[in-house]
Amino acid sequence: MRAGNVIGGGDWAEDRLIPDIIKSLVQNRDIIIRNPHAMRPWQHVLEPVFGYLRLGALLSGDPTKYGGAWNFGPLGSDDLPVLNIAKQFIEIWGKGKINIQADPNLLHEAGLLKLDISKALHELGWKPKMNTKDAINRTSNWYKSFYEKKATAVELMEADILYYELL
Repeated sequence: MRAGNVIGGGDWAEDRLIPDIIKSLVQNRDIIIRNPHAMRPWQHVLEPVFGYLRLGALLSGDPTKYGGAWNFGPLGSDDLPVLNIAKQFIEIWGKGKINIQADPNLLHEAGLLKLDISKALHELGWKPKMNTKDAINRTSNWYKSFYEKKATAVELMEADILYYELL
């Protein structure tokens, strides 16, 4: 199973776009963007989780039919460049500045990444419930609520799951 670039609240890993954007916003620093036009298959973390659960349930009933490779990602028309992601976070937070620092000496990074999710769509009946813009809004508001101490991480995660189930 493979997922697109997952986003969602609670990710504080190093050298990942969303955590880096959040750290910059919280610390009132410029958001550093290395590859502003890179397109990625962004999706809320609950999208592939629910896809994995569906596939796991089907695999337990018919491992031969459901064995093999599976991709879980956004619809093909829903990819956004990194620059647009950063701009959307700034809009939601009401502050922030982008600083593009493209370094030609860094290792080459693909400009476009995509996933073919047609097998999951047709054979599992799974499809993404959130578009990329909604996933970004949900993620940005998760962090904003967390840092403004409006809710705990657990409360925010539970709210995300309930929201997703009701879509």
